[in-house]
Amino acid sequence: MFKQPFLDLPPIASAHGTVTLPGSKSISNRVLLLAALCDGATEVHDLLSSDDTHVMLEALKALGCEVTETGVNQVRVVGLNGQLKTKSAALFLGNAGTAMRPLTAALTLMASTQGGSFAVSGVPRMHERPIGDLVDALRVLGGVVTDLGEPGYPPLRLGDGATHALNLTAPIPVRGDVSSQFLTALLLALPLVAEQDVVIEVVGELISKPYIEITLKLLSQFGVQVQRDEWRRFTIPGGSRYRSPGKIHVEADASSASYFVALGALGATSGVTIQGVGLQSIQGDIRFIEAAAMMGADISGGDNHLHVKRGAWPLKAIDLDCNHIPDAAMTLAAMALYADGTTTLRNIASWRVKETDRLTAMATELRKLGATVEEGADYLCVTPPADARAWRTAPIDTYDDHRMAMCFSLAALNPADLPIRINEPHCVAKTYPDYFEDLFSVTTNRPGAVPVICIDGPTASGKGTLSQGVAQALGYAWLDSGALYRLVGVAAEMAGLSTQVSDLADPAHAEKVAAVAANMAVRFDGDRVLLGENDVSERIRTEAAGMGASRVSAVGPVRQALLGLQHRFAKAPGLVADGRDMGTVIFPQAPLKVFLTASAQKRAERRYSQLISKGIPAKLDDLLADLQERDARDTNRAHAPLKPAEDAMQLDNTDMGIDESIQLVLNWWQGKQPKT
Repeated sequence: MFKQPFLDLPPIASAHGTVTLPGSKSISNRVLLLAALCDGATEVHDLLSSDDTHVMLEALKALGCEVTETGVNQVRVVGLNGQLKTKSAALFLGNAGTAMRPLTAALTLMASTQGGSFAVSGVPRMHERPIGDLVDALRVLGGVVTDLGEPGYPPLRLGDGATHALNLTAPIPVRGDVSSQFLTALLLALPLVAEQDVVIEVVGELISKPYIEITLKLLSQFGVQVQRDEWRRFTIPGGSRYRSPGKIHVEADASSASYFVALGALGATSGVTIQGVGLQSIQGDIRFIEAAAMMGADISGGDNHLHVKRGAWPLKAIDLDCNHIPDAAMTLAAMALYADGTTTLRNIASWRVKETDRLTAMATELRKLGATVEEGADYLCVTPPADARAWRTAPIDTYDDHRMAMCFSLAALNPADLPIRINEPHCVAKTYPDYFEDLFSVTTNRPGAVPVICIDGPTASGKGTLSQGVAQALGYAWLDSGALYRLVGVAAEMAGLSTQVSDLADPAHAEKVAAVAANMAVRFDGDRVLLGENDVSERIRTEAAGMGASRVSAVGPVRQALLGLQHRFAKAPGLVADGRDMGTVIFPQAPLKVFLTASAQKRAERRYSQLISKGIPAKLDDLLADLQERDARDTNRAHAPLKPAEDAMQLDNTDMGIDESIQLVLNWWQGKQPKT
């Protein structure tokens, strides 16, 4: 997951490949709560690992529920059988509506009938999301709910420590036109107290009906068969009791699939395959594929996969009632940027009470890109930019809303080949922490589109520290080319080949070393450097390895062998490459080249301090002499001598701290970005 303040997406040329989706948030949190309320232990497989499921799991543990991690995305939950183990707790539920609403209902009923008192709260935005209609329904039942802030909004206190009789004889009214989660919450909670038939009546038009379908199907799997009269009346049979199904698998998230369906429609000729959700999904958001097909996507699939490629182009503008796909409909708004006219999305007032006011947020950010947008109380009209020249780049604000970030990643397919900045990309952790990594795995960029920052300089100038810092700040990959040459030396020795200058002068011997270099399986894992399955991190950082790197780097066939390997490191979202010829030979078209230097005395002192801190004996005079020898060899070698690129920015850090150096490079980089 990218945790930087922003992430710059290079323009995407095409899409192809396979992506496996994480589990559904809606199903995950419903299943966790049902498993906690039922009788028996439940093995939950393919559970979504995200912020929303994390807060639900922590809440269940705080309530005394036994939760054990049994594997990757797999937990064992021992149910409470509807009985409180603890009678008091303060639960922080973040911005997870799928945790706040159902837990509010379940704990209110349990606290009122068993005697208990629980406080529920969340992030500031959660305290702006209405819950009053659910609270009103709970109070009609006789449940005790106390507002701890603004009435009708969290935070809330549930129960007062005393027991209270519930009124279950009359139908329980609940509004359905603000959020379907209010009805879901009652459906999940009422089986706990259904000594007789309990009836829920929906007031107003029920929105997001497919989410209620998910709830009903999961209730059935846990032993409760709810009777439904159209979408107006729901009856929980008297004597209902939750029973564990023993094992349950969480279906992949259909709303998360929408981004890759859109990606396939926009950029795939051979197609994008989406694993984990299929045409017969129980999730209502699977109907997004119908809308995508109306716009021109070519979609096929089976029980557990979808395959999407471009059909009509440009996409066809549509006018659609989106009541059945309220969350996934946001993706249609992003697809509308590529349509042949104005797309109108209707019946989406529920967007306003989500993680942010999505109607206003979507309209605001679409306009930044050059679209014409009309925002109504419950609709959105999107007219795309007239042509490539009308597109604009912009930093996209995400409002701590995961769907905003994922939707606007699709703007990177724009015909103007403009990069797109996503602010606060880590907000995707709510439902899909690895979204951007998965996006990059199935997209390609035009040659030269992936940005590269080159940082060259002599030995011990601080290139590695500076480049790592810049890469971390931008979320870019890091290439330590010096490590590659050190690896060649180590790999050659492991293969029984000398790296002495006299031996490397033999063309036949040099070719053997080059062959070793060409076939190296190299992987950088943070501070670890892996050669095949061998961790050689410490071995390549010795002074002997450094001298060996300097010798092999002067060998033409070795340099040629490593050229293609280094180019392959340039992958989205970008690369910071450090070495001695990154800007002059390897990436001459890089938009930013930095030549970093410091006095030989200062560099020797830095290397001396580094070695001593690691307990490695060293002599300052010897280190200075080695550096001067290495500088002379690197500067005067026939192949790619050490020198600044003609357009390089010069940075002498003799008297400059690392943080100051990093910020200076970041400022230079920002100056290279397209103006918004």
